[in-house]
Amino acid sequence: IQLCRTHLVQMSSVVAPEKTSSNFVGPKEVELILVKEQNGVQFTSSTLVSAAPPQTSASGEEERETWGKKIDFLLSVIGFAVDLANVWRFPYLCYKNGGGAFLVPYLFFMVIAGMPLFYMELALGQYNREGAAGVWKICPIFKGVGFTVILISLYVGFYYNVIISWALYYLFSSFTGELPWVHCNNSWNSINCADWADNTTINGSLKSTPAQEYFERGVLHIQDSQGINDLGRPRWQLTSCLAVVIILLYFSLWKGVKTSGKVVWITATMPYVVLTVLLLRGVTLPGATDGIKAYLSVDFLRLCDPQVWIEAATQICFSLGVGFGVLIAFSSYNKFSNNCYRDAIITSSINSLTSFFSGFVVFSFLGYLSKKHNVSLDNVARDGAGLVFVIYPEAIATLPGSSVWAVIFFIMLLTLGIDSAMGGMESVITGLIDEFKCLQKHRELFTLFIVVGTFLISLFCVTNGGMYVFTLLDHFAAGTSILFGVLIEAIGIAWFYGVDRFSDDIEEMIGQRPGWYWRLCWKFVSPCFLLFMVVVSFATFNPPSYGSYIFPPWANMVGWCLAMSSMAMVPLYAIYKICSLPGRLCNRLAYAITPETEHHLVDSGEVRRFTVCFTTYSKYISK
Repeated sequence: IQLCRTHLVQMSSVVAPEKTSSNFVGPKEVELILVKEQNGVQFTSSTLVSAAPPQTSASGEEERETWGKKIDFLLSVIGFAVDLANVWRFPYLCYKNGGGAFLVPYLFFMVIAGMPLFYMELALGQYNREGAAGVWKICPIFKGVGFTVILISLYVGFYYNVIISWALYYLFSSFTGELPWVHCNNSWNSINCADWADNTTINGSLKSTPAQEYFERGVLHIQDSQGINDLGRPRWQLTSCLAVVIILLYFSLWKGVKTSGKVVWITATMPYVVLTVLLLRGVTLPGATDGIKAYLSVDFLRLCDPQVWIEAATQICFSLGVGFGVLIAFSSYNKFSNNCYRDAIITSSINSLTSFFSGFVVFSFLGYLSKKHNVSLDNVARDGAGLVFVIYPEAIATLPGSSVWAVIFFIMLLTLGIDSAMGGMESVITGLIDEFKCLQKHRELFTLFIVVGTFLISLFCVTNGGMYVFTLLDHFAAGTSILFGVLIEAIGIAWFYGVDRFSDDIEEMIGQRPGWYWRLCWKFVSPCFLLFMVVVSFATFNPPSYGSYIFPPWANMVGWCLAMSSMAMVPLYAIYKICSLPGRLCNRLAYAITPETEHHLVDSGEVRRFTVCFTTYSKYISK
């Protein structure tokens, strides 16, 4: 027995270091070995085997799901940032604002604001491992801005999915021997329909091309509506396409990044394949060189126009996708030690290069269309939906094998839209699930609830007057409100949480502290830039319109209520947070601006923020 005890003591001295070296405290498996010696004395040997610890975080909660592969995350971010605006807006802005000279203000704002804000959101999500609302445990009073960006992403989903349904409708319509937007002999055409070359009896101001009438009268049926107060019923063709889009979104998102990370292998890479194919075809067309020269022509005198700089700044704000909560949501599924700095540089650069590259594709076809119809490039160059659903389809329709090229083009639009829509939906789902933990076990049902709710609201955009609803949403849902949200986000991180503390967090993750340039941008440059953009956005506001249709005052009021509903979340939540905390006002403010992990310091009187007022309050209490 004494020998057995000695053996057990020796054994425990060997096993003990193993226990202390492990941070996991839980049930152990004990292996007992019974050995019978020749002298009849039995020795018992035991070995402690640690059971596989569950994936838990330091707080004891289940470890967060992570991307299957690093490339899944990169493709998801690139797929979200590279959307339809890269094709239908940047090339036109470049052409209208001095060609290659436009790249000067564009790249300037990219460096001082775009990349720093992009990097900031990736780091914020990755360190805190939560969605757009949950990350504000670093400064609870600003959690309202998390709900602001979640609401904005939800509002954008109401009409962005409709664009994808249009692309899907065109895709189905392209599987014909002759494209339906070639001639004026269809049931939806008006007496004003005429080809570019037809200069007979129709006034030029009233003349409309077959492609334009197909979009407005054949697809949208806008001629059956008198305005936004006369919507009519949803059209079953567009409703069916919208339902297909919603189904695709649901089955891409219902399992989280496990499914969406695989879908983006197709949706994020397909546009580059198609753009390359279209460019190879476009540069062989007559007039393509003239179009590309116009796209790249340099007019530095245009840089004297303040509007050029404003449009460059606006394009940077919206093209990178900062402020929608998507970058925070995606990066929250990264491994803690992932190099988010490198990811920010790579993905933001790819986004800008894609915008520039797509300009060659667009203007090669616009130059061809200009020469074919013997009109100036100004008459065919436009941005927005008119480019991708009117001008580009018209150019494709004149090519040999036009149906094949149309299918290729609209597959590209479909994939460009799907992964951006996935990002917006993921921002909403992740943000709310992380905030309301009871939803985590029911992600599939909650995802279904979100996509079905989005579908029901989107039905207003597929009615006869749906284009008016679409225009109103596009004008108000994510304009000034998104700039305001990013401004408050930047102020909360740089001035309340602190640039130094934020830099410490990044160093803890990637082992490298951000340089002075990034800290300077976060602290001063980016907030000033965003404040300027918010002021300009209010100062240059123009009421929405569609063609000659002017929206009634009540519609503008509805639009402003939509925009203000998201922005109002910032002050409303701040008031709620201060009122819900215990103690006097100074004590409440101290809690509200202190990270939740440091609230025990506030209890003991050690406050690292708001020190002047809190010290005064403490002295008052002591008296």
